[in-house]
Amino acid sequence: MRHGFKGRRFARSISHRKSMFANLAVSLIEHEQILTTLPKAKDLRPIVEKLVTLGKRGDLHARRQVIAQIGNEGVVKRLFDTIAPRYATRNGGYLRIMKAGFRHGDNAAMAVIEFVDRDTSAKGAGDRARIEAEGTEEEAAAA
Repeated sequence: MRHGFKGRRFARSISHRKSMFANLAVSLIEHEQILTTLPKAKDLRPIVEKLVTLGKRGDLHARRQVIAQIGNEGVVKRLFDTIAPRYATRNGGYLRIMKAGFRHGDNAAMAVIEFVDRDTSAKGAGDRARIEAEGTEEEAAAA
């Protein structure tokens, strides 16, 4: 019996689970909407909501706690500067999970997890900027 063991294991070790959820949290904060499996989305929600609550606190200790958990300082800056002030008057419930059908191949239940009042232009903005930067570097190298 698994009394007192909270959360799913996902057939991964503890360190792999922690890094998986850290990577999912970074992607969610960066893009404000991601597509993942339904169980992962359900387990990711409390992790990111606690990060947003730390972001609302806004002090140095909270910032260091978030950096220790997700390890990406650029995303932490975005969390503290743009996302946390957006939810300053909201008491929890920062994320929504919507079922998105089933994945082709293994028929896994998929879900979209997103911030409630998200910025629609943020989705994929980092990837577009990176691709444009790589294109300008290639043009400069060719010239």
